[in-house]
Amino acid sequence: FHPVLPTIDVVEPGALSTLQDYPGRVGYWHVGVPPSGPMDDLSFRWANRLVGNGDEAAALELTMTGPALQFHKETVIALTGAKMEASLDGKPVPFWEAVKVPAGAMLELGAISGAGQRTYLAVRHGFEAAEFLGSTATFTLGGFGGHAGRALKAGDVLHMKEGGAVRPPMNAPLAESLRPELAREWEVGVLYGPHGAPDFFDEDDIAALFTAAYEVHFNSARTGVRLIGPKPKWARPDGGEAGLHPSNIHDNAYAVGTLDFTGDMPILLGPDGPSLGGFVCPVTVAEAERWKLGQLKPGDKLRFVPVAYEDARRMREAQTTALAAEAPSLRDAPRAASPAR
Repeated sequence: FHPVLPTIDVVEPGALSTLQDYPGRVGYWHVGVPPSGPMDDLSFRWANRLVGNGDEAAALELTMTGPALQFHKETVIALTGAKMEASLDGKPVPFWEAVKVPAGAMLELGAISGAGQRTYLAVRHGFEAAEFLGSTATFTLGGFGGHAGRALKAGDVLHMKEGGAVRPPMNAPLAESLRPELAREWEVGVLYGPHGAPDFFDEDDIAALFTAAYEVHFNSARTGVRLIGPKPKWARPDGGEAGLHPSNIHDNAYAVGTLDFTGDMPILLGPDGPSLGGFVCPVTVAEAERWKLGQLKPGDKLRFVPVAYEDARRMREAQTTALAAEAPSLRDAPRAASPAR
């Protein structure tokens, strides 16, 4: 008798593979604990919905290059986000649909080809991981959450849950119109404020902010995406008692997606970033646009597009509606999913 365990062996770990959940570790921002969670939360949620999970189920975020994983029990998976080279026992694996994985199969994920920086891998029922402060999301800088508080290593063993899915797997690929559109040139919707002109920036600085094409810096991570762009003229010579540089202010709270000027360098703060600091923030990415931060790769160009609060709210509602719209079709009996031939 050989028991079939719901486990996955990590044969190769990939560049940076971590377990995340949605919406992450919320409720501790005021004491400096970031939410973590997926950088591209939209692709993450679609991956879970494709296999029949709730949005909150733990799944893998894979950055730049993916792992090699051997499954010891049959399951259903879905790959979303940036397209990596993917094969299951040597056969190509499609993205954006539920795929049946037999026991003993080897899933191999290579480098991302084309636009985007992160891929998401969901398994039916989700991955098993201990909660820390109410979440399984990995915060590598803090050393907690996910699998042993770190990125995957060769020799790790991941555990799959054996229950918890909320619906059958989707029985068809996700419609093209619903998939997040990846690019090398981006437009990102932002809300203006809290620190703008004329108190902190010159009026010309704000005009440049909304017209310039910024380039994604190579030194970017889950803590923040650094940008290369025009140097501000600034509305004042220094930060007064807050510091010598005009970007300096007394420490104030940050939001995920805030554009933080650390000196003359703008940084889009990510889900593992700081909760407060002493730098000005002229704009903040709208919630429905925040998934784009997870797919920005070095060399990409982006422009900031001003969005009114009511429009940002409608964008979020439209995104939520689109995610929910697939639910009725999931009641249909699913066909067996299999890799593309």
